[in-house]
Amino acid sequence: MNKYVVVEKAVVNAPVERVWEIVSRTDRYAEWVAAVIEVTAHHGVATVGGTYAENNRTLGPLRTHSVWTVREVEPMKRRVDTGTGFAPLRDLTNVFEFQPMKGPDGQDTTEMTYRVEYTMGLGPLGLLLDRIQQPAMRAGMRTSMANLDTLIRSENSTTAR
Repeated sequence: MNKYVVVEKAVVNAPVERVWEIVSRTDRYAEWVAAVIEVTAHHGVATVGGTYAENNRTLGPLRTHSVWTVREVEPMKRRVDTGTGFAPLRDLTNVFEFQPMKGPDGQDTTEMTYRVEYTMGLGPLGLLLDRIQQPAMRAGMRTSMANLDTLIRSENSTTAR
């Protein structure tokens, strides 16, 4: 069984409190997570032991239904969830980490780290499948963080009116 760790980082142009407000809401994942088509069950704000379910895009036209359990919550810093439903990926863990920063003109921004850890069986075939799926996973992670930034900016401009 091969273990994989995929990490992407991005700067979200919002204070960590605002980023956390959106990321901690499991019912809002379809609004910003690129792979999520819809959230089918949720508990609202992420709490340890809470579960939520999604319909997801996987690779190309493939779709799946996933169930996630919140394992760790450190407000404004870190969130860890484990998921099922992404065969042949197993032991799937999503980790979101947040670091408050200052932008070039002094505004509050947040460095977000999005990490996915998983194992894949199938021997040599698993290695080949991972070479195919990992670039799409990375692109989805980057798109998700860009979507989060856009969502926050659009909500800020709506409330500023």
